[in-house]
Amino acid sequence: MSGKLTVGQTTFETGTTKIAVPITGRSSDEILQQAKTAVEANPDVIEWRIDYDQEVSDSDSYFKTAHKLKTILDDTVLLTTFRTTGEGGQASLDESAYVKLYKWIIENGLTDMLDIEGHFSEALISDLIYLAHQHNIKVILSAHEFQGTPPELEIVNLLDQMQNQNADMAKIAAMPRKFKDVLTLMRATASESEKLEIPIIAISMGELGQISRMAAPLFGSVMSFATVGNASAPGQIEIGELRKDMKLFNH
Repeated sequence: MSGKLTVGQTTFETGTTKIAVPITGRSSDEILQQAKTAVEANPDVIEWRIDYDQEVSDSDSYFKTAHKLKTILDDTVLLTTFRTTGEGGQASLDESAYVKLYKWIIENGLTDMLDIEGHFSEALISDLIYLAHQHNIKVILSAHEFQGTPPELEIVNLLDQMQNQNADMAKIAAMPRKFKDVLTLMRATASESEKLEIPIIAISMGELGQISRMAAPLFGSVMSFATVGNASAPGQIEIGELRKDMKLFNH
């Protein structure tokens, strides 16, 4: 079956892998400067990690920054992510504040894609996905496993659940303790990418898992995260190096 999703002029499809670059500025000036530098490297997606932004709760500042950012990005897909501390992020938000922020972003049309963390309640996730779809914003439902890599069946069940929750894309990132864990994640993703109707992002984190970023096309992961400047997660590779390495596997 395999998943396919088009966002603007960019199509994510099993068997090919797009490159995303995070911007992690703590002020509007830093965010916009990082975006200009990142766009020069021609990524497919810019991920705005708004948990780094110290002005994220200032709606006027956010609104102005978002519109300037969209001008800089032009046709490059904007993925907006607030990564909470429990999932490896820089800031904490309680459930009500998280929902309020995301609803405001959605209702003002300030992004192309939105990353929603899968640990929240099903009702919360359902409401946010429904609202996002009403505003033509695509949703990545994500899970981060920092304590280790779940068994293959657990990964499969998690990805199935994300599709059943009406996500447009499912993401899992897991920390390997041994190389066998990397293979477990890749094998589970390869199996699911042929069955699910939505695309999958799968990442084995840290240095041990770097091969999963390079070989993403082989096991059905449609997005790999690279750096232009600061990394936002362990194991990320500089975009030029990742692009060169991925040429061996893209088809």
